[in-house]
Amino acid sequence: MTDVLQDKRPSVQPSGPLVSVQGMSKYFDVSPPFLTRVLQGRPRRALRAVDDVSFDIPHGSTFSLVGESGCGKSTVARLLVGLYQPTQGEIYFDGSAVSQLKTRRHLADFQRRIQIIFQDPYASLNPRWRVRDIIAEPVRTHRLLPEGAALRKRVAELLDHVGFSNKDGEKYPHEFSGGQRQRISIARALAGDPEFLVCDEPTSALDVSVQAQILNLMKDLQKELGLTYLFISHDLAVVSHISDYLGVMYLGRLVESGTASDIFNDPQHPYTRMLLDAIPDLEMSGRKRIPVAGEVPSPMAPPAGCHFHPRCPFADARCREEIPGITESKNVRVRCHAVEEGRLTPEVLAEAAAART
Repeated sequence: MTDVLQDKRPSVQPSGPLVSVQGMSKYFDVSPPFLTRVLQGRPRRALRAVDDVSFDIPHGSTFSLVGESGCGKSTVARLLVGLYQPTQGEIYFDGSAVSQLKTRRHLADFQRRIQIIFQDPYASLNPRWRVRDIIAEPVRTHRLLPEGAALRKRVAELLDHVGFSNKDGEKYPHEFSGGQRQRISIARALAGDPEFLVCDEPTSALDVSVQAQILNLMKDLQKELGLTYLFISHDLAVVSHISDYLGVMYLGRLVESGTASDIFNDPQHPYTRMLLDAIPDLEMSGRKRIPVAGEVPSPMAPPAGCHFHPRCPFADARCREEIPGITESKNVRVRCHAVEEGRLTPEVLAEAAAART
């Protein structure tokens, strides 16, 4: 059994991504009951929570998904850990298609290597269990260690690794603050020696100062244990602190993806530009900014063509009718007709910013 404090990063980085998502979609049936549909003549309805999403996450890196509430970020998280099954597309983990993992042994190994940290530290821990049992649960489930001294030592190591003493294992979750509970969640996620952690807004319910502590802990763990992260957030300041790669989602579609530095320094998609313009300008540079205007359309009846066109100052007839394909622009992948056609010149951007002020 690998000790939790041991650096698990391979001396030679494996080739290819650890996680690869290809054309993944998830549709939820939200139709009325069958009898209601028959009597009222209403068709079946599907909610496209995730629509044709593709991205890769290299070994030992952090890929972050950002976007407004309801854009499908958390659905992506649940798809990756197997809580939902994709309607279309495929997820590859370490080169193997997850849908082809049929045997109990292969599924158990996959479930051990990929873990999730949930958003709410108050709801994700069993209030009736002591902390030591919460952390030991993955070890027992996957039969990694026998009961007794070895398991107790493992739990003590994990507690120490997230800043607790062994005595804290005797306590219950209600005796800890929100930030401390999230540390317990991280320790539980690490108990099975995973390689990939899905972090579903793990700091959004915490105070700003506590957020920084959790983020620093996660970065330290990544360096020491060679972990790979999918980090989901709506806070761009948090994302800029932790991300190597970034994906921007809007109404179920991935509209821009690339390295975090490329997107933060030179965003291409109008939605990404507007999200970044919404960040307060602490340097008071006086630069013209284009804030996001309008309301997010209902995912039950998304707009035709580009979903963002009702809120986009650069939309034209093609945007309203045709779904944009993926365009390579300045090292990032973008779904935008205006970018593809080269319509977002500095002069056009400056005019749009002036019109919004």
